Amino acid sequence: MPREKNTSPSPLWTRDFTIITVGSVISMFGNAISGFAMSLMVLDISDSTLLYAVYISMYTLPQLFIPVISGAVLDRFSRKRTIYTLDFISSGLYLLMAGLLAAGWFSFPLFAAACFLLGSIQSIYMVAYESFYPLLIPEGNFQKAYSVASVLETISAVMVPVSAFLYRQAGLSPLLVLNGISFFAAAVMETRIGADEEYIEKQKKTLQKEASPSRQVLTDIKEGFSYLWSEKGLLAVAVYFGFNAICGGVSNVITLPYFKSHYTNGEYWYMLVWGMALAGRAIGGMIHYRVQLPSARRYSIALAVYILISLDEGFYLFFPVPVMMLLCFLIGIGGVTSYTIRISATQSYVPDEKKGRFNGAFNMLSTAGALAGEILAGLMTLILPERIVLMSVMLLCALAAIVFIGGKKEEVSRIYNRQNI
Repeated sequence: MPREKNTSPSPLWTRDFTIITVGSVISMFGNAISGFAMSLMVLDISDSTLLYAVYISMYTLPQLFIPVISGAVLDRFSRKRTIYTLDFISSGLYLLMAGLLAAGWFSFPLFAAACFLLGSIQSIYMVAYESFYPLLIPEGNFQKAYSVASVLETISAVMVPVSAFLYRQAGLSPLLVLNGISFFAAAVMETRIGADEEYIEKQKKTLQKEASPSRQVLTDIKEGFSYLWSEKGLLAVAVYFGFNAICGGVSNVITLPYFKSHYTNGEYWYMLVWGMALAGRAIGGMIHYRVQLPSARRYSIALAVYILISLDEGFYLFFPVPVMMLLCFLIGIGGVTSYTIRISATQSYVPDEKKGRFNGAFNMLSTAGALAGEILAGLMTLILPERIVLMSVMLLCALAAIVFIGGKKEEVSRIYNRQNI
């Protein structure tokens, strides 16, 4: 049953919420610096959109199957412990990669394998984080809390131009060292979170005593999909965002190579144009922090935003740079609005003891879409211009919003339009 909140909102900035927020910012800043530099290195070495798609796909592939397994497991074990343990592991892995690169041990297959491992860690981490974060939000503060998360993630992206500059000046290895230090600092902070994880005891009572661990995980996975299937509104949202992820995967593969191949110093034009989207997300997030969306209008706002974002992103590459910047600014505002409505509504609706399985199933559908989009983009750009490919899939995304969100108005609005989110 959804968790309804009838009391006045408590203060948002509790000790635990502050710790998880600051820790996330530290690791996000480090990831922003090294992640973009890794992409630039792959493009510099390969000079191929197809190989760039392979690199991205290797990071995405484990996120296709691991979230649904980890989601089942994490509903019975400590999500907090999982979060800080994975951050410690990530710290060590980035420092190891930095040492190997500094020693001249780079090879594309080895680099791709490291990306696969990092993607595996990330796929577990995101399910744990997305399922634990709502437990640290005081009642009535979900929209405000997720607007904070969105703004901070957006602000961390300002490190992208810094990443490009540092990569050109010093190479990738020092940036990986910085990322390793960031993950270590975040992990140390996360060990100080004191929230109780009451869902663990609830789940222990449902364990099948005669079942082996592997059978129990399979049972939990089945229950997760059964829950999603029984909740038609959640199912419609998950399926739409699966299509949305296809289009996002296409955009991720096409956009940076397009700017690099059509503009001198294209990565800087890319950052300039998409910097406006970050500005839009930051401004939109601050608005959502201060202004509560009217409950009765959240569904209508979300549907309109889904369609408009798709149309903007489908056509923006056909315009001069100033118009691109304006459209990306609108994409940013729409994106943070979409994110805040969707995640605050769904995470407050799903019971605590089912969050891991729901987030695992949701992430699996989204990742399957992203992976399909990345591969599709790599293949389609061999025969079609990049702008035509992007326009086609974004029109498909707008149609998916009309069919799945618009076609399930009653079920989705029952989730999105609830009071006191």
